Amino acid sequence: MKQASSFFLIAGPCVVESARLLDTVASHAKEVCSRLGIPLVFKASYDKANRTRVDSFRGLERQKALELLAAVRARHGVPVLTDVHESADCPTAAAYVDWLQIPSFLSRQTDLLLAAGRTGKGVNIKKGQFLAPEAMRFALEKVRGTGNHQVWITERGTTFGYHDLVVDMTGIPRMRAFGAPVVVDCTHSVQKPNQSGGVTGGDRELIGTIALAALAAGADGLFLEVHPEPARAACDADSQLPLAELEPLLRKGLRVWNAARSE
Repeated sequence: MKQASSFFLIAGPCVVESARLLDTVASHAKEVCSRLGIPLVFKASYDKANRTRVDSFRGLERQKALELLAAVRARHGVPVLTDVHESADCPTAAAYVDWLQIPSFLSRQTDLLLAAGRTGKGVNIKKGQFLAPEAMRFALEKVRGTGNHQVWITERGTTFGYHDLVVDMTGIPRMRAFGAPVVVDCTHSVQKPNQSGGVTGGDRELIGTIALAALAAGADGLFLEVHPEPARAACDADSQLPLAELEPLLRKGLRVWNAARSE
């Protein structure tokens, strides 16, 4: 892989809650990234199909949510990424966004990976919480086998007991050896899943630690879910980064990136 001049950023709210939220986050993130010279991909899930409880918020009506994501792309001039959960979702979502993301729990689902690859859109595969870094070679091969080589791998932590995740930073160079950019999801990695109340917790104060360590270990990109008021977010309230903290973290990240790659 050619050495980039900066890491890239995937950022946005967990789920499409409203047009106003998308516009607020996209506008701020684009301004910050433009000022710092960091390539931005905007993200938001148009349908959160993997919520713990049946009464949890999954998003707006699906067609409306996709249209709002397309509006972000048109208005702000940034590529947009969203999750897909079933093979049939791929061609539909691909008509509105630039990148399709395979959720970590589904990273072994052959039909889903093939359907995403066949759209010709970029595919971001999240590493399963249950997989070794080396196992992601096979998920990567499934997508590349469709002729699509625009693929990223995203580390998002490994299950450690019932309620914790750990990030093995050695997995970054091990997965980069496959020839695909490696991203680290700094917000889902600090989650506390499987809580008894059915709402995922998290250690928001550790997001920066994961981000800076990932860049030092060679990550090509960062994934950050951000929200103007995380405590009021419709999902992942405990693990989204406050929007106001985005720029300070990215500035630190650039210093680490440059230091780690200096002669």
